[in-house]
Amino acid sequence: MRPTPVAWLDDDATPLPPTSTALGPASAAPGLLAVGGRLTPARLREAYAKGVFPWFSDGQPPLWWAPDPRMVLPVTEFRLSRSLRKTLRRFVADPSCAVRVDTAFDAVIAACARVPRAGQDGTWIVPEMISAYTHWYAEGAVHSFECWIGGELAGGLYGVGLGRMFFGESMFARRTDASKIALAALVAFCRTRGIAWIDCQQNTAHLASFGAREVPREAFERHLALALGAAPVTDWTYHASMWAALNLAPAGASDDVA
Repeated sequence: MRPTPVAWLDDDATPLPPTSTALGPASAAPGLLAVGGRLTPARLREAYAKGVFPWFSDGQPPLWWAPDPRMVLPVTEFRLSRSLRKTLRRFVADPSCAVRVDTAFDAVIAACARVPRAGQDGTWIVPEMISAYTHWYAEGAVHSFECWIGGELAGGLYGVGLGRMFFGESMFARRTDASKIALAALVAFCRTRGIAWIDCQQNTAHLASFGAREVPREAFERHLALALGAAPVTDWTYHASMWAALNLAPAGASDDVA
């Protein structure tokens, strides 16, 4: 059987095709759904609502993906290593340390774009991506979780929040474990705000070490539909009280799960 050709998006009015038409696991680009179009907030909102995300390199047209399976982090299954648990306890107890949300988005996405990645020449966070997500951030759909130490931005992450769903995009660290602290804060925030899954898009050993796992695309889309139908999160402030959602037990307690 001849494979289904990947859809080309000629203009902003062309809708994304059904995710069932994405290239399969035996193809050269598993999960590729469509090519082209522009990265506007409207297109991004359409894409994320369908479980689709853009990912491409400099010099390429926008590439739209809907992989099967999909990597997600159920926040109740988040795993803390013994060392990270101790790091978090020290961080929370130190008055010079804080987690903030949406106070330095431009710095966070720029830092994420500069992170070296094994096996990659350059970054997928190209200027077109930075511009699009910055505009979407201005509309309130994109958020940065920031780890501040001694008044300096030490690490963080950014992602998309729609309904009761968070789509993680990228992380960076300038200090040891700073990106992990930001991720732990995101999990605590999600637990407090009723966000059950964090979308991680594709499988990596690093994310799996925190409890992320693959689910079939169909299961991901069912969950996504329910999450998007729920009342959206309106308060994106991080409160220190949210750390309690991780149960940062004192030394001597179990360090296997949060």
